[in-house]
Amino acid sequence: MVIQKIRLTDFRNFKDKLLSFSEEVTVIIGPNASGKTNILEGLYVLSTGKSFRARLEEEMINYSRDIARVKGRVKKDGETIDLEAVLTRGLVDIGTSRPEKIARKKLLVKGVSKRLIDFAGNLKVTLFGPWDLDLVTESPSLRRRFLDSVLFQVDREYRRASLSYEKGLRQRNKLLLRIREEGTSRSQLLFWDKLLIKNGDCISIKRGELIEFINKNPSINKEKFELEYDRSAISESRLEQYGEEEIAAATTLVGPHRDDFIFKEEKRDLARFGSRGEQRMAVLWLKLAELAFIEKISGERPTLLLDDILSELDHSHRKVVMKVSDKQQTIITTADPHFIEDFKKVDKIKLES
Repeated sequence: MVIQKIRLTDFRNFKDKLLSFSEEVTVIIGPNASGKTNILEGLYVLSTGKSFRARLEEEMINYSRDIARVKGRVKKDGETIDLEAVLTRGLVDIGTSRPEKIARKKLLVKGVSKRLIDFAGNLKVTLFGPWDLDLVTESPSLRRRFLDSVLFQVDREYRRASLSYEKGLRQRNKLLLRIREEGTSRSQLLFWDKLLIKNGDCISIKRGELIEFINKNPSINKEKFELEYDRSAISESRLEQYGEEEIAAATTLVGPHRDDFIFKEEKRDLARFGSRGEQRMAVLWLKLAELAFIEKISGERPTLLLDDILSELDHSHRKVVMKVSDKQQTIITTADPHFIEDFKKVDKIKLES
């Protein structure tokens, strides 16, 4: 499976940009603010239906436009698959007295509209950027997002459970607020409790299986890294245990939306006691395991997206990345061509500021 081309229309800084990619290694070279990361964001949208950095999806639309489009052509087992994501601000001016309401996002496969659950995973990618180097030390939400980004691409049941859980969580939190503010009966929580428990168990099991696979992946050099799953179990008894606190906070306090995992090396917590070099090596180990996991589950080697990561790694770690780059389609962005001098064969795309 490879991505052959992508077209960005009114997407971020691109009014209309068509790019073609090698089946091996493509390097996108350009100064800061030229749109290198925006291209990888477009590819990520075609893979997952979501952005890896936008807080609101409309942020991806060019500031002077109301609609953005990302189109891509994927070659898979000799078949050509066209993917498209259409992003809007929710309103479009059709010349009437007031703008017409439209869907904020439309996803299409071969021109046919699809739900997110059926769109995600048609293109599989592993994305590695400078922000990933904070996975060890920063917020648990980053680590949960990592787990979701991997499983969303390869497991339809996980996508279903995750989307259902997110919807149920929003509704349950609204109900908790009504119970606190309006005295609404607590019995109304029963339906949402059962929904969250059912889907939460599915999410936790599959996250646990991913972490177990990662822990079996070979370490880099002599370091023996592992992830410790800090699971926030959800059950009737735990929801009852935290019932009063949840009403006071108007938020659900247990469940996979509170999950975390800890990076360790020989039982040592790397967030607290690891050097910056060890932390970066652990993240590189994690990303290599992600590549292997997606290939094992889907039978397809994902496209590797490297966003200016070579400048963040030392020479030995860059050699590891370069060695793995020729094992699948790889798309690299960089502002400094010096970092790709050791690559034997690459196609280059140059962007202007």
